Amino acid sequence: MSTIIITGASSGIGAIAARRLAEQGHEVAVVGRNPERTKAVAADVGGRPFLADYDSLDSVRSLAASLLDAYPVINVLLNNAGGLVSPRGLTLDGNEKTLQYNHLAPFLLTSLLRERLEASQGRVVSTSSVMNRIGDVRLTDLQWEKRAWLGGWKAYGTSKLETILFIRELARRSSLEAYSVHPGYVATQFGTDSRLIRISTALRSGGFGIPAEEGALPLIRLATDANVPGENGGYFDRLQPNGATPKQATDEVLASELWEATAKLVGA
Repeated sequence: MSTIIITGASSGIGAIAARRLAEQGHEVAVVGRNPERTKAVAADVGGRPFLADYDSLDSVRSLAASLLDAYPVINVLLNNAGGLVSPRGLTLDGNEKTLQYNHLAPFLLTSLLRERLEASQGRVVSTSSVMNRIGDVRLTDLQWEKRAWLGGWKAYGTSKLETILFIRELARRSSLEAYSVHPGYVATQFGTDSRLIRISTALRSGGFGIPAEEGALPLIRLATDANVPGENGGYFDRLQPNGATPKQATDEVLASELWEATAKLVGA
C-alpha cells in the first residue's frame, strides 16, 4: 500500500480522508497545526502526527525535513491545508495570509518533497475551490496590496485559481501525476470568521454545505484511483474532470510566470 501525506488533516475533510485511507491499508502522515487534534487523529488512524503552521515558511521547511527523514518512499501528497482569511493580515514572513496559506506554503512543501515524490512515481493532489471562478491572478499584485479586500473572498478565489495553475505547471515540469479538486462546499469550520458564512449557516436549518464525508471522497479517489478519468494537471469539480474555470486557468504563460514568481517568494 501507499504512503500518503495529508495536510490539514486534524479536522474536517482532511481528518476523514485520513481515516478512510488508513482503513484501506495506507500508511498516513497526519499533518496539522493544532497539536492535540493532530495527535488524536494520528492515533485514531494508526498514523504519525506532524505539526506545521503555515503562518511560517520555516515551519513548512521543518515539516518537509521531518517527512523526508520519516519516509523513504512518499507516494501521495495531499495538499489540503488552507482556508479563507476574512480580515487581511500578514504572516510571520510578511506575506498576505491567504496567499501564503493556500498557495505559497503548499508550493514550498511540494517543492521540498518533489524529488522523493518523483523517485516514488508519486502523485500530488491539491484542494482548490469552485471559487476559483472569481479569481484574478495579477503578478504585479500577488500580495493584494492594490485591490479592495472585501472580506477576502476575491483573494481566496484567486488563491484557489493559483492552486489550479500551480498543479498544471507541476504536471508540465515534473514526472508526477498532479490534480487539483473542488471537494464541494463542505459543512465544516471553514470560513467561520466570515460574516457571510455565519449568516448563511444560521439561515439554513440543515446546516450549510454537504457532509464532510462526501467532501472527503474526491480527495480519497484522486489519491488512490489507479486510472484517474482526466488529464494530468487537470482540475476536478468533485469527481468530474474539467471543472469550470476562468480563462486564466489555461494560460500557460501565466502558469509559468506564476511558478517563477512563487519560487522567488518562498526561496525554493
